[in-house]
Amino acid sequence: MVFTVDTHALSALRDQLQGDTFVPDDDGYDAARSIWNGAIDRKPAVVVRCASAADVAAAVRFGRERSLEIAVRGGGHNFGGSGTVQDGLMISLAAMNEVRVQPAPRRARCGGGATWANVDNATQAHGLAVTGGFISHTGIGGLTLGGGFGWLTRMIGLSCDNLVSAEVVTADGQILTASAEKNPDLFWALRGGGGNFGVVTEFEFALHPVGPMLNLGLFFWTVDQGVEALRLSRQVVPTLPENSGSLIAVLSAPPAPFVPEKYQLATGYALLIAGFGSAEEHARLIAPVREALPPAFELVTPIPYTGLQSMLDESAPWGALAYEKSLYLDELTDPVIDIVTAQTPNKRSPLSFIPIFDLGGHVAGAYGRVPDDATAFGGSRSARYLFNIAAVAPVPELYEPDRAWCRTMWQDLTPHSSNTGGYVNFMNEYQEDRVRAAYGADKYARLAAIKAKYDPDNIFHLNANIRPASA
Repeated sequence: MVFTVDTHALSALRDQLQGDTFVPDDDGYDAARSIWNGAIDRKPAVVVRCASAADVAAAVRFGRERSLEIAVRGGGHNFGGSGTVQDGLMISLAAMNEVRVQPAPRRARCGGGATWANVDNATQAHGLAVTGGFISHTGIGGLTLGGGFGWLTRMIGLSCDNLVSAEVVTADGQILTASAEKNPDLFWALRGGGGNFGVVTEFEFALHPVGPMLNLGLFFWTVDQGVEALRLSRQVVPTLPENSGSLIAVLSAPPAPFVPEKYQLATGYALLIAGFGSAEEHARLIAPVREALPPAFELVTPIPYTGLQSMLDESAPWGALAYEKSLYLDELTDPVIDIVTAQTPNKRSPLSFIPIFDLGGHVAGAYGRVPDDATAFGGSRSARYLFNIAAVAPVPELYEPDRAWCRTMWQDLTPHSSNTGGYVNFMNEYQEDRVRAAYGADKYARLAAIKAKYDPDNIFHLNANIRPASA
């Protein structure tokens, strides 16, 4: 049965808001409820598109008073669909996307609904940046609250490592500031603990000098060269300096002008190396790649930082059907490479891919220098790689076999993982045992105690959920 909200109550809510509300019969309802993953189609009873923290607080109180399940939508780019809910309340932050940059103290205040494209465009006007994902239309909220990997991870750490403060609406409708000085327990939990503790309506980030131009090397090998390509990548990546970023990927070559026609949409293996130093330094970094295993094709070019941040956007089009799993690996061992290369030919959709994120955990990178207990982030700071398997397809006929492919490969790889819980931002099903495994017993217990303080009734549970300690 579809839940409907009393019209008088809805009218009273609308009178309190600067933003807009939508119910199923309203024009604009479908646009307001939309999320990135086309495999998920839920219809909230009410969508509140907030314009301020006060709007969010009013919406939270409205939902609690009517026992509505509450989902919080930032950018909407979540594989698991945690930003939407069936017959409940969607609190949308999409309109709260303003970014205000302070160049001198190198700070940016960003609305909870901003995307990384919003942040990058604003900060790059001043030659500054903060770590922010690999797809530019990803929202900053979910990514930061779960950790936040990107091209700058080795150089400046995770998105959450660069969070200075946050404005948070808690489950009882209070608007709090979380920082090292104010509500430090909440601040610790927000840096990796996900959306469990409230609705973050503003993020303040520390910024770093980056760009506006850098150098990129992209090297692609055919599917029959997989073992050699992955072995070469594991040799090269640990030698890269701190002012660089890299990505190892199993993917289909895009139908782009720089790709020879015979390789367009062909499945293969890629190594991408971004250099944030000089062109000469970057040339030295990529020279061993060419010499050791000549690629089928390559792209070596200067590129704007904003171009780097958006270059993979076409691999994740809005409305695609999507499913993913992940795990951490200390090393790309020969058995891991054998599993990957054996399973890769079973990929059907040209959009499905396996990004293997270099964390720099075994070297003196910024990611590895942060103590494990300094933030709530669930991944080990000593792990070398985050391994993500993503089934992404335009139609069900390709999606269903690739979802099975994703699950099979993940299952085969789990015996080789240092943390089979994986990355909370890369979870499709929020199984409690996987969430506990992702954080580990001690960190989970600490998060559960903080959850009991700020959300004792587990109002915010449509996520990688931390149950309150009292429960």
